[in-house]
Amino acid sequence: MTKILAITNQKGGVGKTTTAVNLAASLASLKCKVLLVDLDPQGNATMGCGINKRELKHSVYHVLLGLVGADAVLKYSPTGKFDVLPANRDLAGAEVELVDVDGRETRLKEALAGIGQGYDYVLIDCPPALNMLAVNALTAADAVIIPMQCEYYALEGVSDLVNTIKKIRANLNPHLEVEGLLRTMFDPRSTLAQQVSTQLKNHFTNKVYETVIPRNVRLAEAPSYGQPVLVYDAASKGAQAYIALAQEMLTRTKS
Repeated sequence: MTKILAITNQKGGVGKTTTAVNLAASLASLKCKVLLVDLDPQGNATMGCGINKRELKHSVYHVLLGLVGADAVLKYSPTGKFDVLPANRDLAGAEVELVDVDGRETRLKEALAGIGQGYDYVLIDCPPALNMLAVNALTAADAVIIPMQCEYYALEGVSDLVNTIKKIRANLNPHLEVEGLLRTMFDPRSTLAQQVSTQLKNHFTNKVYETVIPRNVRLAEAPSYGQPVLVYDAASKGAQAYIALAQEMLTRTKS
């Protein structure tokens, strides 16, 4: 059965795209069939998968507006070994163009209904804002993965996101839940990081992944080569952490 996961946080710079690309590659390396949906107009996930966003004839923008079917837009990541619904700057226009469209909140859900069943996991890389694109992602998803740094403002940001999820659940997607909170860019030497991590565990208990993603130079370098870190440097701490996360997810699914 396909599981659709929105990777989101209303705060930028927390590792959403890094997580989307590297979790997709890690799940694919564990023999899962994966689709990554790039729903951020920056198209960073698309580029990080080795797909040139500037050469796209069609993108997820055209899918959301109903101009082409999702199957006509699918690309294969040669480096990550998974499928991608790519994005580029065109997607920025979707926010305005969807305003007067019927069922604008469910456009992505409807598109994925036609292709999603062929995958074990569909991962959606969301924009760092609560806009119509993010609403589409949360309406289409079964659950949400929240990447976050263990910093002072992080807990407030997560609280806001949880309230947003409750509103989506009440109005558009009654089955939406939090799959897990992922601590990213983690520095174990930081007392503040340790304190925030403890607060997270106390408040969200088993929703916090045991796997922690460390600060890692290789993770930062890999996107510039259009590669997941698993390809760029499989021995790096970043690559090993995302493999561990994928394994933890699969274990949770079985239990």
